[in-house]
Amino acid sequence: MIDLRSDTVTKPTLRMRQAAFDAEVGDDVYTEDPSVIKLEEKAAGMLGKEAALFVTSGTQGNQIAALTHCNTGDEVLLEADAHLFLYEGASMSALAGVQPRTIQGNRGAMDPKEVEAAIRPDDIHFPETGMICIENTHNKAGGAIVPLENMQAIYGVAREYGIPVHLDGARLFNAAAASGVSIDHYAAQADTVQFCLSKGLGAPVGSIITGSADFIRKARKWRKRLGGGLRQVGVIAEPGYIALTEMADRLVEDHENAKALADRLAEMPGLTIENQVDTNIVLVNTAGRGETAEEFLEILKKNDILAVPFGPETVRFVTHFDVSREDIQTVIDRIHRLAL
Repeated sequence: MIDLRSDTVTKPTLRMRQAAFDAEVGDDVYTEDPSVIKLEEKAAGMLGKEAALFVTSGTQGNQIAALTHCNTGDEVLLEADAHLFLYEGASMSALAGVQPRTIQGNRGAMDPKEVEAAIRPDDIHFPETGMICIENTHNKAGGAIVPLENMQAIYGVAREYGIPVHLDGARLFNAAAASGVSIDHYAAQADTVQFCLSKGLGAPVGSIITGSADFIRKARKWRKRLGGGLRQVGVIAEPGYIALTEMADRLVEDHENAKALADRLAEMPGLTIENQVDTNIVLVNTAGRGETAEEFLEILKKNDILAVPFGPETVRFVTHFDVSREDIQTVIDRIHRLAL
């Protein structure tokens, strides 16, 4: 079975498994786990931030950011198809008690003028704008890279109004690998950044939040409140350290595989590529085959290929380090036979 559902399905490498076995551990709630401390310090340094916090997932990291930045009743500005809005169970509202206000973007990038126009004036009828969120790469836009210049402009607006910016950088390392823009340059356009160790970087579990030392101090309490205070967590922090320090450079292979897949599928009758393939996500429209996404996925599954629905007639394929170029060619060959 060739699994292209997500880059979250990767298995830990032998190096990660050995690192977990050998991990030096302590109680992280007491900030005594040396493996976690090493990971957090490395992440903060790479992103140019004062401090970092290891969290269980990207969703938990994003929610901790909302809880730390915002007050109950605030409003959060974010792109209309942002992961934080669509795929996190309305947790911003359920946990932080904040109201999302969406802005329609172009390939995941919001217009800075529209962001500024959406900031609430001082009026008792309105919520206060508590946070602006940017997502890079943008999942729903097919792994699109939000341009650095766009982020800079939005961050400039936010600073003018004194509003914190949070970067949902779940796949930020993909953006850096594809664009050539360094990870710290992206991170400099936000007050706080969340990125996943368990997606393209391939760790079995975990994400990181970075920001100021004061923000991380407050975020640590919110992590505890959410049940994220872990104990001898070095056994999962060490694989995360391997992911962070050894797996970023190879992301270009995933991007090349995604482009190869998209180029060949685009040639097949009845299939249309919906997105500009910037990174490791390919969105395929099946309408020309007269099939829904679910119907097409059932056919793929019978041919030992897994992907996910991303709309009524849209299928998402995600490349990752457990899928080789030979696997991609196998997928192409099998779908080609189906398309004849």
